[in-house]
Amino acid sequence: MPSILLTPPAAEPFSRADAKRFLRIEHETDDELIEALIASARREIELATRRVLVAQRWRIVLHRWPRSGRITSPVNPLKALEAVRVYDEAGAADAVDTAVFTLDTASVPALIDCSRLNIPAPGRSVAGIELDVSAGYGLPADVPEPFVQAIRLLVARSYESRDRVMPDALPHTVAALIAPFRVLSL
Repeated sequence: MPSILLTPPAAEPFSRADAKRFLRIEHETDDELIEALIASARREIELATRRVLVAQRWRIVLHRWPRSGRITSPVNPLKALEAVRVYDEAGAADAVDTAVFTLDTASVPALIDCSRLNIPAPGRSVAGIELDVSAGYGLPADVPEPFVQAIRLLVARSYESRDRVMPDALPHTVAALIAPFRVLSL
């Protein structure tokens, strides 16, 4: 089930000023590079853990309602279900009241329960259902410290070795920091 980023984070969990202090940089020459490294490190951590760190809006696209009546969220931690649309054969969207869904946001991955609902089946066979959700820990200050430290270490590694090709694997220290937060799939 594809998920599409609708609204990226408004700010990063680790600021440029914090990165420059950590890297002991006093000039402005590399400011854009440092900001790009911070965003890249955040995305790398999000990909590795299957969690989004700072508040974001996403769209989950389904072809049909699951037989189990439960949708496993690909975006975690899930905060709210904001909108649900079902498309008919002509491609017109019909809104579904989000209040009829039950969210289990305590589980990771989160579950969206639609098993007791009488929701119409989509009229088109591909991308007939869209669920807009909000996810993330909230503001940058709400991001758990192990994630911030992992980003800090990735930014330092990338900045210090920007003229070399880096291995694809996460450094062991970073992997250990984020290990308790990984959302695994079977």
